[in-house]
Amino acid sequence: MTSYVENETDVSFPFTMQEILEQIMETVLETENCPYETTVNLLLTDRNGIREYNREYRDLDKETDVLSFPNIPFIKAGDFTVVEEDEAAYFDPDSGELVLGDIILSADHVAAQAQEYGHSLLREFAFLTAHSMFHLCGYDHMTPQEAAIMERKQEEVLEQLKITRDL
Repeated sequence: MTSYVENETDVSFPFTMQEILEQIMETVLETENCPYETTVNLLLTDRNGIREYNREYRDLDKETDVLSFPNIPFIKAGDFTVVEEDEAAYFDPDSGELVLGDIILSADHVAAQAQEYGHSLLREFAFLTAHSMFHLCGYDHMTPQEAAIMERKQEEVLEQLKITRDL
């Protein structure tokens, strides 16, 4: 498992982003029975940065808290067999790892939402990272049923890691 974290802000958190990302990656991928070693990239940006990325990649000129860019066109969420059809498109030729995709987080939103919901920066960062990891595994929340599944999975991962709301 490989993770890359880039911080294009001056913000620092009272935890190591890469450690939390890797804990969440490992837990989500175990939950989803991913049979491969994987790579995920995480970029921490600010309000203006995430707005620019949202505008550039999604044609939405507004801020958001997190963006997820899956590398795999899942037919069914969590079914990694789709990558076997074209391994060259999904695996890093140097490491042999499955490239799941990219996560972009807004540091400003992490801080604001942690305060709004009354929990720690760690909890909000971990929640948004888990949320995005499930997107990278093919999950979405376009319908109430999809949202319920994703919310349950996110909470299970955070509970397993003991990153609860009271932190």
